[in-house]
Amino acid sequence: MSGNAARRKAIEGIASQTWTTPSLDKSDKIEDLYGINVFSLDKMESRLPKDIFKNLKNVIENGGKLNDEAAEVVASSMKDWALAHGATHYAHVFYPLTGLTAEKHDSFYEPSGSRMLASFSGKTLIQGEPDASSFPNGGLRATFEARGYTVWDITSPAFIVEGINGSTLCIPTAFVSWKGEALDKKTPLLRSMQALNRQAQRILKLFGHESPGFIAATAGPEQEYFLIDSRLYHLRPDLYTCGRTLYGARPARGQEFEDQYFGTIPDRVLAYMMEVEREAFKLGIPLKTRHNEVAPGQYEVAPIFETANVAHDHQQLTMTILQKVARKHGLVCLLAEKPFAGVNGSGKHVNWSLGGAKVGNLLDPGETPHDNAQFLTFATAVIRAVDIHQGVLRAFVASAGNDHRLGANEAPPAILSIYLGEQLARVFEQIKESGSATSAQKGGTLQVGVDTLPTLSKDAGDRNRTSPFAFTGNKFEFRAVGSAFSIAGPLFLLNTIIADSIEFIANSLETVTKGDPKQLNSALQKLLQEILTEHGRIIFDENGYSEEWAIEAKSRGLKNLKTTPEALPEVTAKTTVEVFKRQSVLTERELESREELTYECYINTVRTESKLMLEIGRTQIYPAALRYINELALARSHTAANGITSNDGVLEKVSTLQKDFAKSLDELEEQREKFTGNPHTKALHAKNNLLPAMQKARALADSLEELVADDHWPLPSYQELLILR
Repeated sequence: MSGNAARRKAIEGIASQTWTTPSLDKSDKIEDLYGINVFSLDKMESRLPKDIFKNLKNVIENGGKLNDEAAEVVASSMKDWALAHGATHYAHVFYPLTGLTAEKHDSFYEPSGSRMLASFSGKTLIQGEPDASSFPNGGLRATFEARGYTVWDITSPAFIVEGINGSTLCIPTAFVSWKGEALDKKTPLLRSMQALNRQAQRILKLFGHESPGFIAATAGPEQEYFLIDSRLYHLRPDLYTCGRTLYGARPARGQEFEDQYFGTIPDRVLAYMMEVEREAFKLGIPLKTRHNEVAPGQYEVAPIFETANVAHDHQQLTMTILQKVARKHGLVCLLAEKPFAGVNGSGKHVNWSLGGAKVGNLLDPGETPHDNAQFLTFATAVIRAVDIHQGVLRAFVASAGNDHRLGANEAPPAILSIYLGEQLARVFEQIKESGSATSAQKGGTLQVGVDTLPTLSKDAGDRNRTSPFAFTGNKFEFRAVGSAFSIAGPLFLLNTIIADSIEFIANSLETVTKGDPKQLNSALQKLLQEILTEHGRIIFDENGYSEEWAIEAKSRGLKNLKTTPEALPEVTAKTTVEVFKRQSVLTERELESREELTYECYINTVRTESKLMLEIGRTQIYPAALRYINELALARSHTAANGITSNDGVLEKVSTLQKDFAKSLDELEEQREKFTGNPHTKALHAKNNLLPAMQKARALADSLEELVADDHWPLPSYQELLILR
């Protein structure tokens, strides 16, 4: 079947398909469904001896190690629970530097004479040994070194993944080399949470908290994604190979009408969302929000806050569920940052805060933020951290895909800045000027102007959608993270740099006060004033998209690292190495490995996309254009033979574009052959030469798409991909 015939058949199938919400078992109530496949604290409490459970809970909440005897009891109980849920295998789930999820399944069952018996020991629970030789390591290990260890993360609960023919017990783990170096995303996240707790305890002690309990970073990551029909998806080699379209003319209707955002969710999509939620709830993932996003075919799902470590594990599961359930509905879930040009890309806004059960949210300003010295201290620590480490914050969200997204269509710019809102901006400006704040703007009420509608409470400040790092009530929202990213990297970076900033404040206050609480207020006022004077340049509350801001940011000394090759050197910059060393999160070698791997991923992405552009261009688009040229030429000769002159210029336009397109593909191939030098040089070549050559070829192909007869064009169009459901 030719490409255009297959395309037409797919469209006819979509048009004739009726999608309705699947019938759900009404006896399954959400409150009964939630967490049924999670080996939660409640389940452990009901199954474990009291002393073992008390020991386990203490380790989870306050740190420490589980003794061997307790581990044996926990493993036995976990096994019995998993078997009762139909599990036949267990897997140590880990998160390698690919950013994806990895797992190796082992059977519970082993032969015992003529029978098979299930066994699972405490030693097996705590430690596994997958072959680590084929995972990316960025130079941390030699090619022949294969040993790697998975280590049970006791703070993240085990869970059951259901399959068609059985279930698997999944145990979240860290993944390290034989030398103890982090080969994964989770290990530095756990280290950074320790560092943040350690430094936060010092500040809280100065404020009179004798036993504040464990202070944890918390996160609530939003996830944007596109849904397209699988029949159209499989006719687009660029989508199923690269996750984004490499060709595609703008449709007549994109997002100009702004009618997709928060619009009525189509039945087929709603059925999909409901099943996603159902599967997520069973795994204890607290999804809260679902809605249409701005671009046609774009949607969002968001959970409520959890501790950063668990939020990360749940986010990885959410991405898996989104893609897995889509296939059951004849859809494909696209997580790439910019699958379609000309419409909004997809981000993963990471909402971050910190606090504990005994002290609450430490970033909650309360009704009178100017009087809330504890809040002002922690918020100032964040401001200082983001200003000092703005470069590496940009580097940790760098990728070929995110480069297409940042700075356009509601994605934040590459320039890092903090939005505080009018209320807090005034408070911090007062502190900067005089060392203290005496007042704060009140929220007030909002009159809607309709008698039957109630008076609304009004927040003290608006929100800024162009800010990469915005304060949103009682948390900061890091909006620059890409939709396909693991949130572990941004989280452990935030934890590390903010822990270091808190340490700076604690060191200064402890030195000045010398244990005298009476000296705290004056010492704090002076210190916060000094910090805000030095680092207040990072605060910006206006339009981050404007050209004026780029000029002003430069005058402030802020960095504008627009692309991955420009940003990546920040990963191993002196300030980055020092902060990670001080907080014992990553060594210099571990940072170098992550820089090298990001370079490698960027280069491989651009090389893969450019090769595929050549293949699609030469084997599908060029032949389609040539066939159409021949058809036009034949039609013109027939009309001329009948004495009719026809010269509308279409044949000439298509012929010229076809020749230019063929030439652009040759130029693209030439650039592909010029990769030499070190990773940084190769990445710069990709940015400066290969990507422009790809863009040139695409522009010509997209112009051809708008002229070549529809029955000749082989690829599903943007109009079909974005609109048809």
